[in-house]
Amino acid sequence: MKRPANALYLAVLTLLFEKPMHPYEMSTTLRQRSKEESIRLNYGSLYAVVESLRKKGLVSARETLREGNRPERTVYELTDDGATAMHEWLSEMLRDPTPQFTDFEAALSLMGALPVDEALELLKLRLKALRITSNQYDGVRSHLPAGFPELFMVEGDYSEALRRAEIAFVEKLVGDIEHDRLGGMEMWRRIHELRAAGHSGEEATAKLMEEFGHLLVIDP
Repeated sequence: MKRPANALYLAVLTLLFEKPMHPYEMSTTLRQRSKEESIRLNYGSLYAVVESLRKKGLVSARETLREGNRPERTVYELTDDGATAMHEWLSEMLRDPTPQFTDFEAALSLMGALPVDEALELLKLRLKALRITSNQYDGVRSHLPAGFPELFMVEGDYSEALRRAEIAFVEKLVGDIEHDRLGGMEMWRRIHELRAAGHSGEEATAKLMEEFGHLLVIDP
């Protein structure tokens, strides 16, 4: 069975692997465990995911409960097919690296559409925010009680490792832009000079090709 792109599907299956639950308990449990920091979660989408899993035969309704004046809540449990799918999907996600199309990566690929100085200041702001978040995580880590299970910090440690790598990358990028060490800086500045002088995008691009086109030729 093809694995869905939304990791919330897998989260629901792993919760039901622990014990039968109703969707509200699933949502509460994920939030108590801070899983919303690594899995996109909202209550409406959770109900849609549970219903989709039910239609696929991966979960089934076990019973419907009513507590006082609260609305009825349906408790779901994992089916045998659901347990198999959970194992296969989780194994695949742990084993196989897949492309992650992040907003930052997309922004970097399109950064040239902003003036150099503006892009530089925005990168500095990002760097400041990353450092603050990293320091906050260090604070959380330092206040964990002795013997706290490392298992429950694995995804946080992974996020921090990525954050530290991004900090190092952005620090270097900022330095390269500030000191004109980034290849293509002259072209980057020139396109915005032409646009500021009143040239249309088409005109500016044509002039840029006249001046720098030879640098963009890749020999076969």
